[in-house]
Amino acid sequence: MTDQAQLTPTEQTTEPTTTVATDASTAGGGAGDRGARRGGRGGGNQQRRGGFRRGGRGRDNNEEQDEFEQKTVDLARVTRVVKGGKRMRFRATIAVGNRQGQVGIGMGKGQDVTAAMNKAVTKAKKQLVTVPIVRQTIPFELRSKFKASIVLLKPAVAGRGIIAGGAVRTVLELSGIPNIVAKMVGGGNKVSNVQATMVALRELEQWGRRNGKISSAATTHAASLAGPKKTGRSGRGGRSGAHTTA
Repeated sequence: MTDQAQLTPTEQTTEPTTTVATDASTAGGGAGDRGARRGGRGGGNQQRRGGFRRGGRGRDNNEEQDEFEQKTVDLARVTRVVKGGKRMRFRATIAVGNRQGQVGIGMGKGQDVTAAMNKAVTKAKKQLVTVPIVRQTIPFELRSKFKASIVLLKPAVAGRGIIAGGAVRTVLELSGIPNIVAKMVGGGNKVSNVQATMVALRELEQWGRRNGKISSAATTHAASLAGPKKTGRSGRGGRSGAHTTA
């Protein structure tokens, strides 16, 4: 009784106010904690929805990209004269292969280098060639011609490796042929030499299909990557200038 009597009116009114403020802050803190927990659960669900699904698609794309290795054969800036001036574009020639007997060449043009390379890779995967490998080399000697370029391919003994240079070596490495000897007899144009090499590899593919040296699984896989073929006008194949002699 003595203590209550000694308290001033100001102290008596201040103590209940402090208690109410503490209760209000406690209530607000509880609501904030509940909101944080709800936000945490929501964030976790969002992370779980986006993380696993998108991550799974990313892994599939990486596996598909790792299956085929790509190398740049030629990258040039080309111009075209139009009304009002010149139009500049980039032309990319890309070779893709899985080093297991499949290789392809594609050429694409675009306003920038990235667009040109993407087009070239897409075309190369649609034009894959399956090369038959007999005793770790090609079955017979080939001499192919594309326009002014002539490429000579010869079998090699085991352990010889790839004896070739320039753009021809790039194609042969991606094809996965362990031992082969190549020689560029004609001109030095990279694109023409690569196309002449692909003419020879297509001749080997036809021989392998006739003699059962190419598995049906490899042919089916290449056809699935190529997709449906577009039918064009007949009689235009002779303009390429390709010629092969075995």
